[in-house]
Amino acid sequence: MNITIFTLLVILAFSGFIFSDSFAIITPYSAFTLEGSGYAVTENMIKISNVDLTLSTQQLSGSSVRSTVEEGLITLDAENFLATDLKTTILRQGQYIRIDGIAENPSGDQATIKFFGRLIEESKNASIYGFTGRIAVDDDNYKIIYTSKLSELTKINVIPTDSKTTDKKTTIHILKGSSTQGVGSTIGAFSNTGEFRNFSLDRISIKPGATITIVNDDIVTHSIQSGKDTGDRYNRFVSDGRISTGNILPNQSVNITFDNAGFYRLYDPNYQWMDIIAYVFPNVDDSVNLGQSAKPKN
Repeated sequence: MNITIFTLLVILAFSGFIFSDSFAIITPYSAFTLEGSGYAVTENMIKISNVDLTLSTQQLSGSSVRSTVEEGLITLDAENFLATDLKTTILRQGQYIRIDGIAENPSGDQATIKFFGRLIEESKNASIYGFTGRIAVDDDNYKIIYTSKLSELTKINVIPTDSKTTDKKTTIHILKGSSTQGVGSTIGAFSNTGEFRNFSLDRISIKPGATITIVNDDIVTHSIQSGKDTGDRYNRFVSDGRISTGNILPNQSVNITFDNAGFYRLYDPNYQWMDIIAYVFPNVDDSVNLGQSAKPKN
């Protein structure tokens, strides 16, 4: 009998049902993306629905971790709802995720969101959840069914308030050809995954008070502002007034200092397919590249 049990455990371990080094238990002060797709169903219709949220976890309470939805979209077919007032709680050390609150489309119509996700499987760097729940828009009450991936972007460690930040600078290049990428050009640079990039880094994580340098390697003038996603296909972002560089001429550079902690979406108002996500938190990991990088093209 003991030999049989031992043999079964070995088989389970090698078949992937036992993970000795799986996706870490979700902890406070971390940043995550939640990306998923599925369907929204009523008695009369079925719509394709997607969820794309950026989360930052906060304090631990028992076995639960509260989190803030920094930004994101929930879609019903081609209709986009911005995550204007969504709350997320991660339960039982990551076994469950609850999302509820309000999302709003560009016309001001509101959707009431109530999702509940269960952990299905996990790897070393991500977890898969199955979500069910409701989206209520006007008189339509949709039942949703999603499969979603939760991925950690960076670990954020809390440090004493008297700790000093470093003045290390990060340099990000605006890649040559970025200004034409949005109109179907193939000119530009590719990351090591084969995806087109407009910047040499598209996600960064830095400390409050740190400075980054933006270098314009393109052949046209660019500018960088901070803002929020609007959900509109053509006018994707609206400025929040926190950062505005003015014009950056070709072969010129500009410095941006992040004085306050938080989430920043940096974009070019003239070429709105160009954007960078910046997480500014105390004592973040040394690696600033949270996504894939692309090398500047000569």
